[in-house]
Amino acid sequence: MKRVTGGALLLLQALASPVDAGAANLSSLLSALDLGGYARGERPPDFAGLTTHGAALTLAELHGKVVLLTFWATWCPPCGPELKVLESLHRELGAQDLAIVAVNASESMPVVREHSRAQGLTFPILVDPRGDIHRAYGVLGLPTTFVIGRDGHAVARAIGARDWAAARSRELLRALLREEPARPRAPAGAPRP
Repeated sequence: MKRVTGGALLLLQALASPVDAGAANLSSLLSALDLGGYARGERPPDFAGLTTHGAALTLAELHGKVVLLTFWATWCPPCGPELKVLESLHRELGAQDLAIVAVNASESMPVVREHSRAQGLTFPILVDPRGDIHRAYGVLGLPTTFVIGRDGHAVARAIGARDWAAARSRELLRALLREEPARPRAPAGAPRP
């Protein structure tokens, strides 16, 4: 029997699990946007990668922000226009704790750096040369985008391009941004306050 990785398991759970009943508005927004939801409290795998500027970035560092984590490639036709929309969202909502992070699919750092510069992208672009982050998240097609709440829980995922500039998309993001920022989780075994 083939072993299921954490990210692949997260993707499979999203396909099988509805958002909990207490989040009816969120559930209706996810449905209207054709986004797959997760059970409340489901957590995406952490990742560590290098940006095109050579800085290290992990998901744990983004705790307390709403994260749009998108997987893309320079050769992917729908990825380019979607990245431009995400750049607009980054400029509009970044100061309100929206973090846009793009993970490139196995291309070289110089190719990704030049493409990002030419597109005018200012949010963090991670290069995943061996596909480790892609595998951890169970990404099968591009673009694929994961929405992660302030408390680090998985909210939704989109396989294929979405209109992130649409009113419903902004409504979803604003609803998530209104949530209280969560305190960072204590390491396992650490005393609780």
